[in-house]
Amino acid sequence: MTRQTRARRGLAALLATIAAVGMAAAAAVPAGATPTPTATASPAASATPPTPAAAATTAAAPDAWAAKPYMGWSSYSMQVYSGNPKWITADQLLAQSDAMHAKLQKAGYDYINVDSGWTDHVDGNGRPAPSAELYPQGLQKVIDHVHANGQKFGLYLIPGISPAVYEKAYPIANAPGCTTHDIVKQPLQQADYWKIGYRIDFGNPCAQKYVDSVVDQLAAWGVNFLKFDSVTPGSGVSDLSLDARDDVAAWSKALKSKGIWFELSWALDIDYADTWKQYANGWRVEWDVECYCAGVALTQWDNIARLFPRAADWWRHAGPGGWNDFDSLDVGNGTMDGLTRDERRTATTLWAISAAPMYVGNDLTKLDAYGIDLLTNREVVAVNQAGTPAQPVSTATDKQVWYAPNADGSFTVALFNLGRTDADVTAKWSDIGLKGAASVRDLWAGTDLGTFASSFTGSTIPIHGVRLLKVTPQKGTTVSLNDDAQRVQYEGAWTRNDGREVAATTQPLQVAVGDSSAGAVPAPPASGRIVAVNDDDPGIAYSGSWGQSGSRGLGDYKDDVHYAEADGASFQYTFTGTGIDYVTELDTSQGDVDVYLDGVFQKTVSTGRDAGQPRQSQQVAWSATGLPDGSHTLRVVKKSGGFMLLDKLDVTLSSLLDPDTAVFDKAKPADVSVTLRRDGGELAGISRDGADLTEGTDYTVSGTTATIRSAYLAGLPDGTASLGFRFRGDAHDDVHATTADGATVSLSFRGTGVAWIGATAPDQGTAAVYVDGKLVRTVDTHSDARRTGRTLFSVDGLRDGDHRITVTKVSGDVLRTDLFRYTVKKK
Repeated sequence: MTRQTRARRGLAALLATIAAVGMAAAAAVPAGATPTPTATASPAASATPPTPAAAATTAAAPDAWAAKPYMGWSSYSMQVYSGNPKWITADQLLAQSDAMHAKLQKAGYDYINVDSGWTDHVDGNGRPAPSAELYPQGLQKVIDHVHANGQKFGLYLIPGISPAVYEKAYPIANAPGCTTHDIVKQPLQQADYWKIGYRIDFGNPCAQKYVDSVVDQLAAWGVNFLKFDSVTPGSGVSDLSLDARDDVAAWSKALKSKGIWFELSWALDIDYADTWKQYANGWRVEWDVECYCAGVALTQWDNIARLFPRAADWWRHAGPGGWNDFDSLDVGNGTMDGLTRDERRTATTLWAISAAPMYVGNDLTKLDAYGIDLLTNREVVAVNQAGTPAQPVSTATDKQVWYAPNADGSFTVALFNLGRTDADVTAKWSDIGLKGAASVRDLWAGTDLGTFASSFTGSTIPIHGVRLLKVTPQKGTTVSLNDDAQRVQYEGAWTRNDGREVAATTQPLQVAVGDSSAGAVPAPPASGRIVAVNDDDPGIAYSGSWGQSGSRGLGDYKDDVHYAEADGASFQYTFTGTGIDYVTELDTSQGDVDVYLDGVFQKTVSTGRDAGQPRQSQQVAWSATGLPDGSHTLRVVKKSGGFMLLDKLDVTLSSLLDPDTAVFDKAKPADVSVTLRRDGGELAGISRDGADLTEGTDYTVSGTTATIRSAYLAGLPDGTASLGFRFRGDAHDDVHATTADGATVSLSFRGTGVAWIGATAPDQGTAAVYVDGKLVRTVDTHSDARRTGRTLFSVDGLRDGDHRITVTKVSGDVLRTDLFRYTVKKK
């Protein structure tokens, strides 16, 4: 058992001892204090865009109190750091409130949130009541003090109801005839990760009345925020053996009626993101940030670094009304945080650009000057409060560029050096959607750096350091916004991808080259459509605590594996292809894993062996074949056993070449022709070892036939040559699509021209394009083959100023949209 596991379990046990009965017990459990981390009128007759069809669905208006990420403080990091779950006394909370008022409140920090342990008994109606030991003059005095400081107050609960409250059968307030015994699901079922309470039966109307009664009490006290912990799927359990979605819906209904912020925890399952967005104002996306090293540090760099792949997964799910929660931002005191100065700034930057709630975990009475500067930098806080989560150009590197297109037309750009040496990090304007010059401002330094034609390089960024920039396109620059950019607005029933996207991909043609006259008769080569992805590939996102073991001498692919010991640890890999194999070892030290594909649970797979049986390396534990050609995501979660291992993933690429192998005999030279299974216009080029072949000289394309000239092949050395056929795809390999006539997509922009770029396809029809509310063209998006990146509409010469383009589906089975591109005023 690791030190971290012992610390978490010890703290959980300690907190459990102070619990009395009922939901009070739930409130005494540490947030995330678990064992280490073990998805039809034609508008042509109208001068304005029509109202979406009645059958279309439109997102509900976001909760007004969650229009921006909240800022404040949470007690849990200090409860862990101090080793004392009772740290949250009245005196401590009053001191934190006063310190926030003095040091941070002018910058926007105004939530004082109390985590687990605030209650140790229930009232006569089975509702949690404050601890008299911690709050001898009553919790109300603390809440009133917080409010008097101009701040909001938060508390903590978990799903379910305790055995004691079930047995006592308390009468439920304002619900005649209902008791706490009535509302427990039969037969009795576990409600939370820690097995504290019983699951509530929300098919019984009394259950909602009980939740309402608790929320009525919280509102009467003046509570403004509720953290709801151990929410499943997530919280280490995603196989639906625990499922708190009914609890979440019930609490959401009650809390929304009172305007109380509803935050879910911990490590929520992204496959249910739409549910969390429907009901909550925030959701934790990863395990606890604390290092569980009491008295030593609040957190550690590894716990910050593991958030980058989670941010890359979750960014598009956040926005006004609901936000991705990264846990406490523990950067306020260098002697306490467990991070270097550069790491403290990097963490603050990641929270800011991700629009994650910025709540401090430090003792606010002991902030140092550098911590206060980090937390109150006006321009950095403004990035967070703008509420536009950033996305990465790529996570397959330690030199990462993240960017967010802002409502004012500027871009927030962060240059992260996650590597082990100081390094230059370059942002290319083309990677973030710009073509042309842009001015750059350093937000941490508050300094304008000048105008740059096509890129900006942050020079010698320190290890685990960052540069944070505001990039503003200059006159004549074009700005491209992908279909999932927050600035792109949808009305009606739209879905992202859903099998309607086409990913850019490279298909290998394996050519055996030889000379039979010299005795080297070439034999047909093996297909190159199966690509091995080693466990150290940067595209694999590991969640939880993982290690890597190399030079093992056990027959593993490339002689290395990644391994995890804690249940709940997982890995995730997004690939483009038609199949995938999960390759691992089978051994007595291993157990069961849960496999998910595209957010759907597939099965529980055993990777263990009976005692006495030998280890087996490079074994396919699970595979999928015959998938639709496109983007897919595999996720595997450790369920049991001492270890879970990943050796490699074998990805089967789609068959875009027929055949995908060939033989070239220099003694009998002949052109090699293959049939393309995409439209010939989708072939972007052919290359070998990174060097492009020349179209018209080395190869030709006619319709769906590509021909490699014999003169080129004759110059290749004997052996197997791999020629990469590069096919275009939708921008970012994704699209939004609708089947509802009348559904619209629109963009507001400031500029002099705009274009709409998307796919044409056999299942598409017509769309109406409006500029500034006036119909300007009806566009035919039908074609005999699926083609990507087509300019479906463009207009230039608009007056410089604010404009809005709206595209409305008129006919056809489907309408896809990919990019909007507009031009900043020309010089």
